[in-house]
Amino acid sequence: MLTRLRVSGFKNLVDVDVRFGPFTCIAGANGIGKSNLFDAIRFLSATASQQLSEAVLAVRYDAEDHGRRPRAADVRSLFHRVGDTYAPTMSFEAEMIVPGVATDDFGQVATAKYTFLRYNLELALRMDEQVAKSLGPLEIVGESLIHIKRKDIPEHLWFDYSRGWLASIITGKMSSSGFISTEGQSGSKVIKLHQDGGSRGMPVSRPATNLPRTVLSAANSAESPTVLCARRELESWRMLQLEPSALRETDEINEAPHLGADGSRLPATLYHLAQSGSDAASVYQQIANRLHELIDDVRGVWIDRDEKRELLTLYVTGRDGTHHPARSLSDGTLRFLALAVLELDPAAGGVLCFEEPENGIHPGRIPAMLKLLADIATDTFEPVDETNPLRQVIINTHSPALVAEVPDDSLLVGDSQLDIRDGRRFHKVIFSHLPQTWRDKQGVLGLQTVARGKLMVYLNPVSAQAEPVSVSASVSGDPAGAKQVRRRSQRVVYRIDLQMLLPIVS
Repeated sequence: MLTRLRVSGFKNLVDVDVRFGPFTCIAGANGIGKSNLFDAIRFLSATASQQLSEAVLAVRYDAEDHGRRPRAADVRSLFHRVGDTYAPTMSFEAEMIVPGVATDDFGQVATAKYTFLRYNLELALRMDEQVAKSLGPLEIVGESLIHIKRKDIPEHLWFDYSRGWLASIITGKMSSSGFISTEGQSGSKVIKLHQDGGSRGMPVSRPATNLPRTVLSAANSAESPTVLCARRELESWRMLQLEPSALRETDEINEAPHLGADGSRLPATLYHLAQSGSDAASVYQQIANRLHELIDDVRGVWIDRDEKRELLTLYVTGRDGTHHPARSLSDGTLRFLALAVLELDPAAGGVLCFEEPENGIHPGRIPAMLKLLADIATDTFEPVDETNPLRQVIINTHSPALVAEVPDDSLLVGDSQLDIRDGRRFHKVIFSHLPQTWRDKQGVLGLQTVARGKLMVYLNPVSAQAEPVSVSASVSGDPAGAKQVRRRSQRVVYRIDLQMLLPIVS
């Protein structure tokens, strides 16, 4: 779970500091940098399993590339640019809650000593072209992984949660000197991989300038199980780009039962979920009930197993008894189905990023889509287990209909801001939150609340006399669990401080 991300020098992300909850919606106009934030998440995730040069290919390129195959020189397009001058480095800092157990590449199980960690990575372009040809165009300036102390948790976890949820995911009590560290000066820097416990055993040191990949990406359980768990967490961050063509495909019976980032393997995943439980009919009925929230004409959802051709086909049965195969369903219906299956899959964890989930969905059904997306995310008032996996959902949108319905404490609004550095003007993206929500911390520097005028363009006209949704007392977030009152989320459009600005509809 990604709780905080700081990025600077990556595309138009300059001094960006974003705190995420279990479900986060980022709204903003086209071209302001919403997708760049997703690209930063995607890039950081890719560095955990690939060489740096390969991680570059995992993110989208600027429009000036016109879809061409990326070249080594194109790496510069990832760095912030003012005119013809590129930022010398780009840096990432991620605070995250990682799984307590992970499996290494050889099937060995590793148990993390600490599960609330901060990972830092700073990269620069290699200036020596000969070295860049052999090791890749990027070099590591610094890399570190440390744990966040239990006593400091309230300073880092701002959203509401219960003591039971926190106790089920946070482990580690003893202090540690860190799991990855960078030492030395420019040209002689070394990155050290420490064993769990800090002082026991000699750390493994590697020259920073000679590394084609991060130290974290090469970790295994024998060296440091905590680092391995951090690596698995980063690897689990996915971009969901559900493609109708992939969602309509049939699957072979022995297909891997895990939904692909493009929506592939949907029949195989649903079939496996149904067969792995004691009551397959109940699983299909749960999916049908979800789909009924989107489409009234639904009686059932099921998978046809064709033994002769060894194929699995997804069907939706209408109220009149007609069976509709996936290939005849609408794009919006298929995307909704995929998300409903994802919600039931306990193996689908990590961070799920989804661009414009409202595509193909009727505006009147957007509340059902939002409810489903929020339900996919972990419930921070219940312990994490198979029925409540540690899963996070981040979406972006520019839809007024979606912004009006999203819970106000889940909303971030992206905007372009003029800044000056070294005497040169440039535009950067900022992400602001609504006042009187959990991100609105008094005395914390750098926090920005969204201007009401910016928000009004997203809200549909509603009656000024509309009855606002009542909100109970906020949960303190105190890990001691003194206050564990669940706060009922209100819709953005019903905020009292916005009602007076909305036109009255007769």
